[in-house]
Amino acid sequence: MVTAVKDNGPGIPPEHLPLIFEPFFTTKKNGAGLGLTISQKIVTRQGGRIEVRSQVGQGSCFYVYLPVT
Repeated sequence: MVTAVKDNGPGIPPEHLPLIFEPFFTTKKNGAGLGLTISQKIVTRQGGRIEVRSQVGQGSCFYVYLPVT
């Protein structure tokens, strides 16, 4: 099963993409940097994965793949 979540925000710069699932990585002034880390951990524990595609100025799309039982 695949679910996609898309936004039309500022996008993620290419140099940040490898870091977005790292604990405590954030570009926000008051961010904790744990949201994507926790999300990825939940999905991988269920046997799935998360992929992201993003372009600066055009937004991001996160694809969540979960196994069908």
